[in-house]
Amino acid sequence: MADAFELAELISSGEAVPASGWVAGVSAAFAAALVAKAAGRSEGWSDSAGARAQALDLRDRLLALAAQDTRAYETALEALEQRHSTLARALDAAAAVPLALAETAADVALLAAQASECADGAARADASAAAALAAGAARAAAKLVAVNLATAPGDERLTAAARAVETAEDAAKTALGAEI
Repeated sequence: MADAFELAELISSGEAVPASGWVAGVSAAFAAALVAKAAGRSEGWSDSAGARAQALDLRDRLLALAAQDTRAYETALEALEQRHSTLARALDAAAAVPLALAETAADVALLAAQASECADGAARADASAAAALAAGAARAAAKLVAVNLATAPGDERLTAAARAVETAEDAAKTALGAEI
């Protein structure tokens, strides 16, 4: 089993990265992994294999986005420190990745809500927890979109991020209300 203490130490270090975007992406990836686990443990769910494959795809996509977020954040910090002419472009990229994280986390929450209704017995609890984790990750990522677009108040990506949060939170409410 992976060492959670080492991971927590890495996150709590004095270094700029990994930061909240990476943590949100990895959290949502862990939520997707829980959905894959719930589907894999559900022999009575006719589409469990498809749900598991989708959850694993979302997990992998989120891990890749988390890594991209780290690179985009480092680039934005560097441009900010140097007051470089590429700052606007760097902030734009630093907003694009968390938006993709928020939207993908919402997809995880939706799949988790489905799993909370279809999975077998105790696996439903994992799916419900996954939906809540994914919704939190979507909200965190949406906050980063807003921070990076602070100088562009009318940007449509702010609305897209808010939609992703709403979708994820609605799915989490459904999942958490599912009978276990």
